[in-house]
Amino acid sequence: MIAVSQGRLQDRRPVSIIDIGSNSIRIVVYEGLARAPTVLFNEKMLAGLGRGIVSTGRLDPEAVTRAMAEFRRFRALSNQAGAVHMHVVATAAAREAENGPDFIRRAEEVLGTEIHVLSGRQEAHYSALGIISSFCSPDGISGDLGGGSLELTDIKGEKIGDGITLPLGGLRLQDMAGNDLEEAVKIARREVARAHMLKAGQGRVFYAVGGTWRNLARLYMEKTGYPLDVMHHYEPPMENILPFLKQVAKGDIERMKGIEGVSKARRALLPYGAIVQKEIIAAMKPARIVISAAGVREGYLHSLLLPSEQEADPLLAACAELAQLRSRSFTHARELADWTGTAFEEFGIEETPEEARYRRATCLLADIGWRAHPEYRGTQSLNIIAHAALLSVDHPGRAYMAMTNMFRHEGLYSNSAAGIQKLAGERYLERARILAGTMRVVYLLSAAMPGIIPQLKWGRGKDGELALVLPANLSALYGERPAARVTQLGKVLGRPVSLAVEE
Repeated sequence: MIAVSQGRLQDRRPVSIIDIGSNSIRIVVYEGLARAPTVLFNEKMLAGLGRGIVSTGRLDPEAVTRAMAEFRRFRALSNQAGAVHMHVVATAAAREAENGPDFIRRAEEVLGTEIHVLSGRQEAHYSALGIISSFCSPDGISGDLGGGSLELTDIKGEKIGDGITLPLGGLRLQDMAGNDLEEAVKIARREVARAHMLKAGQGRVFYAVGGTWRNLARLYMEKTGYPLDVMHHYEPPMENILPFLKQVAKGDIERMKGIEGVSKARRALLPYGAIVQKEIIAAMKPARIVISAAGVREGYLHSLLLPSEQEADPLLAACAELAQLRSRSFTHARELADWTGTAFEEFGIEETPEEARYRRATCLLADIGWRAHPEYRGTQSLNIIAHAALLSVDHPGRAYMAMTNMFRHEGLYSNSAAGIQKLAGERYLERARILAGTMRVVYLLSAAMPGIIPQLKWGRGKDGELALVLPANLSALYGERPAARVTQLGKVLGRPVSLAVEE
């Protein structure tokens, strides 16, 4: 039996999933089947199975040979990682090619398991589930652009509505257009016009799924100097994205900043991805475009969870796991998350449901940097939170969480991470300082151990000001430093606050 590191959750058994797409083939091994699955291993190859399928009707023979060799490696990797189950799904190229059934039969022999060849409807369904699994109350239309097809699906909360599959995958569009970008525009416009459900998306969100669109977004990040290198939930500004897409759609990309970060095999498809996205924006008129790192694979795994597991909040689930793995006391982290809700009420701070989620998540992560040298705990905490594989949190919210923990360690008016501070915005920055100021008090009184926080109450001081009251049995914890921290908290709140002992 393989010994499991203490850096992993002890109750998880790895599972793997292989996604056989028209352009890429990927294996992802997860720590376990969970609401917020953590990746143990991730590898892909750009096989190009669907290249030329429009003219030949068959999978590319060289790509088939390369894929079979890679399947042997993927199976060995899944076994090496200790995966208790290997799920395999195949999409457009495998289901449409004349030699698709033979390819699937051979692949099943190599992989030693059944391959689920998804219909267009199933592919759209699982892609929509990927959005549902990774965004809080999504409301809009998801577009999953692969190598062979584009799946468009209407999503409202947990409900999956109308959908359509269009032959607009990057490889297919390139083949249909004969490498002619002007012809590709005509084809994309004609096909997108068939997606009448896009009209229902006006003023809502377009969730962009797929490697080509993620690479376009990364190029735009590089072009604009965006401060957070996290793809999931990135929102390029609508007023500027169209000129960028028009530039890429002309094929003028080789001199663009950041293009070296896109593989040469992917670069050729970027103009086609830009053309399709531009036509969708014109037809749908969305209020926002949001990039998703989750798609068919994540949606398929989400479908395997129990209904009660699906209902869990993925952000809070992931943060709870990090707290279990990295904090001095998971119980203390949960106490802090509960108690700060009451504190904010005493401060007169109203929270939206989303803001309350972010505050709880921030508290769960408040102690994840404790093993670092004290001078670097703030920086380490910020970097972990800012770049962690967290779901269901937008970039300003992620910045709020990261800056809170920076302020907690470095001081409430630290000028570090200016880009992240700007991303958070004034409202979140103010709350980050208040929450960090509260943490700076609590940790001095609790020594990061459980049992103290629930005993701390709010009352009135001698002059009628708001006071944090220590019960008599905890009077020995009173001291100059925590009292000074409480005073500092009051300055951030804009009102006097004192530390008192219950009489």
